[in-house]
Amino acid sequence: MRARPLTLVQDDLVDYDKAMERMTDLVGQRQRDERPDTLWLLSHPSVYTVGRRTPLSHLPDPTRGIPVLETGRGGQLTYHGPGQLVGYLIVKLAEGEGIVDYVREVELRLVEALGKLGLPAERRDTPPGSELLTGVWTSETGRKVISIGMRQSRGVTSHGFALNVDGDLEPWNWAIACGMPDVDMTSLKRELGSTSMDEVRTAVAAAFEAS
Repeated sequence: MRARPLTLVQDDLVDYDKAMERMTDLVGQRQRDERPDTLWLLSHPSVYTVGRRTPLSHLPDPTRGIPVLETGRGGQLTYHGPGQLVGYLIVKLAEGEGIVDYVREVELRLVEALGKLGLPAERRDTPPGSELLTGVWTSETGRKVISIGMRQSRGVTSHGFALNVDGDLEPWNWAIACGMPDVDMTSLKRELGSTSMDEVRTAVAAAFEAS
């Protein structure tokens, strides 16, 4: 991977709608070259977000009380909540570089971060005709620990990844995540026994050359 240093922005818990407004502003600034490539690390209160192709049958029972919001990213349903580290990537793509190329780079950088945290992980290629296997899986247990959904507009990326650190995993079981009914979502806490959000933030920022 070529060097691609990012400017790091960090927040704690930010409502999803407010985060989308700010992300739109950041993307506009990057398109106008008013800011550098940026990694924004944060978390969200409990919310499901769905892509444009998400079937109604994949949505959770409304009685669960967790809002479901439509989003402009790629991918299908995902869950956000406390104890999950979300990273939004506002990056201007190089000439001839597509969003799929950059998503692959994001996967590899996150695999590197997880390795530094003591969790062997891997990205997966999508077999023809299958649901996209975008994200990161644990190498030993085969569980999915990071979801990724991104888009690009006028050469600048938006949205990003969600890494399950130490939050409640039960809401993942109330819907069909990532378009894969059999996916087993996991967290660093489940795989490693204990983990620190601060340590995870530091490892992720380092993997993206973000400061």
